[in-house]
Formats: sequence, C-alpha cells, structure tokens
Amino acid sequence: MFDNDEKEYIESNEDITENSTEEMNDELTKDITDSSNEEELSEETVEEGEISEEDSEEFDEDGQPIEDEGLPFAKAEVVRLMKKNLDKDKMIRERVKVEMNKFLGEVLERVCEQLNDYPYTTIEYEMLKESIYPYTNIKRINEEKFRILKHLEAIKADCDALTMDVKKSLKLKDVDDTDEIF
Repeated sequence: MFDNDEKEYIESNEDITENSTEEMNDELTKDITDSSNEEELSEETVEEGEISEEDSEEFDEDGQPIEDEGLPFAKAEVVRLMKKNLDKDKMIRERVKVEMNKFLGEVLERVCEQLNDYPYTTIEYEMLKESIYPYTNIKRINEEKFRILKHLEAIKADCDALTMDVKKSLKLKDVDDTDEIF
C-alpha cells in the first residue's frame, strides 16, 4: 500500500504531531500557571493600594486601549488618588476618571492665571496661598454664604413687620388725596 518513503514520511509526521501536541500541552499548562500567578500578584498589589494593570490601561467597548486623550495628568495617578479617598466598594467609570483629570487641569490653569496677575517674576508661597484660597476654604466660604443669606432673610422679615406696623398705626380715614384737609 505505502512504500518505504511514504511510511517514513507518515511516521515522521506522527512524531512531529505527538511532539507538538506535548509541547502545546506543556505551554498551555505553563500559561495557566503563569496567569493564575499573575492574578494572585495583581490581587496582592491592589490590596496594598497600588494600581492594578486594569487601572493603568483602560479599554473601550471594543476592547481597544483608550489613549490618554491629551489629559493634563497621568490617569493612573489620578485614579490612585481617587481610590485612596473613596470607599473600597466604589467603582469608577472611565468617563469620571477622564473628567476628574480634566477638572484638575482646569483648576491648575485658573490658579496659574491668578498667579500670572502678580507683577513679580518669582512666585512666592504667599501668592500661591492667596490663589488657592477659594479651593481650600470652600467649606468655610459656603458656611459664610449660608449665614449671610439667613441674616438677609431676617432683615427682610423685620422690614415686612415694620411695613405692616406703619400701615396699621398710621392709618387715617380713607380720604381721597384730592380732598382738602382744612
């Protein structure tokens, strides 16, 4: 049926197939072991507060990596700081990560614009403190705003009460303005 050359060819192909199958099984086993080790390592690093591989490179709906889109800061650093200050069970959507990065860049630009208003060539710490005051003291500023609004409402209520008192106590007989009093 087969001559010697064909038998040798078939036997060599069977050897190659067996060897390649064994090699593939070995590689698959190695890959599975490596991936489980990587998962364990990534879980450990996430627990230690470091950024996991997922956070350092984001993917869109098609599974393609998302570029930084010209963001002012490294996205991984912004995400790390957000996660540090959020509860452990919170998940952050990609859009939130990008918008937070843009917001921080805008705040930096506004502070720098204010620092540019100074006529000096060297920026001193006092200048920085004055420029960041609205951002660092927003809670106190809002409390002061609330207090002023309450005070204005009290003044308005006093004015309304005085107006009613004046109308009641100084009310004369209903007389036309055209009639002469004397």
